[in-house]
Amino acid sequence: MTTDSPAYSRQFGADDARAIRDAVKKDLGPGAFKARPLRALWFIPLNIVIIGSIAAILVLNLPWWGNLLLSLLAGHTLACQALLAHEVLHGALGMSKRMQNTLGWIGFGPALVPPEFWRRWHNVAHHAHTNLGDKDPDSFGTMHRYEKHPKTANFTKLAPGGGTWYSYLFLFYSFMFHAQLVLRLQTRKREEFKGFDRKKAIRQSYLCMAAWITLAIVSGPLTIFTVLIPMMMINFIGQGYILTNHMLRPQMDNNHPVDNSMSVRAWRWIDPLHFHFSHHVEHHLFPKMGSDQAPKVRAWLEQEMPERYVAPSHVKAVAMLYQTPRVYKDANTLIDPLNPERTVDVMELQGQLG
Repeated sequence: MTTDSPAYSRQFGADDARAIRDAVKKDLGPGAFKARPLRALWFIPLNIVIIGSIAAILVLNLPWWGNLLLSLLAGHTLACQALLAHEVLHGALGMSKRMQNTLGWIGFGPALVPPEFWRRWHNVAHHAHTNLGDKDPDSFGTMHRYEKHPKTANFTKLAPGGGTWYSYLFLFYSFMFHAQLVLRLQTRKREEFKGFDRKKAIRQSYLCMAAWITLAIVSGPLTIFTVLIPMMMINFIGQGYILTNHMLRPQMDNNHPVDNSMSVRAWRWIDPLHFHFSHHVEHHLFPKMGSDQAPKVRAWLEQEMPERYVAPSHVKAVAMLYQTPRVYKDANTLIDPLNPERTVDVMELQGQLG
């Protein structure tokens, strides 16, 4: 660490993300940025837990509460595995592209997301256009979009902040639902998917669906424990992070992670299990960094620029999602397209979240 916080952020200015990256690299040293292939060994115990839990549900004739506990364990572990696969497909573990794809299938296959599709969607489209107007595929976009296509405004009723009872179900299905929307609709028109074999990816997603359907047939009445609850857990944990990463932050025209993204503070015991996915500003600064090094970047940001780095508790961030609309009227203002008088200034939120 080098200088005190207020002077340091003024030195860089609002847009100088490259200077921030260079300073962090200098302070942390090259060891923090090396590939960590041995972290792939985590897939072994994760798969043992998943397969063992589902097998136990199918063969042990447990009481309902026993099946429920194992179902939650399997679903939680499937989500953890996807978070690790996210790290793999960014190249943080090194390895060949073929090995990355293999681990990507293990991690994202249960979420119906082929690894090559994930790379284009997340690594290319999302990371290159994070919270940029209507360009980010993970954003609900701007009011301009809903004025152009007014019927689509009804979709915001589904989301956190939509003000409907069923918006509280959104976290339990929306990752898979949104993935299929991107795969079937956005891959047709977006420049980032040029040359991408979308038909192959759709066929691959059908194979993933077939695996779940086969398990459901084998499970019979136990499907609620072997399929439904695990799938809900994958969505819930994934979206619990993804929706809080950017949707309470201003839209930027310079893709600056400190200013357009947000980290959250997870429970200390669960953060390693989730491969530090709570450290999201850190991830956007260094997408290829191993997540086990992200806490070092957080410590740096907290010391050097606490007035700009935003990282509320995870519970507080999710609660705030349900208190605010999801569409951007302008760069700093959230608006409800179905009730335009309802607006929220995200810069005022920063004071409440910080």
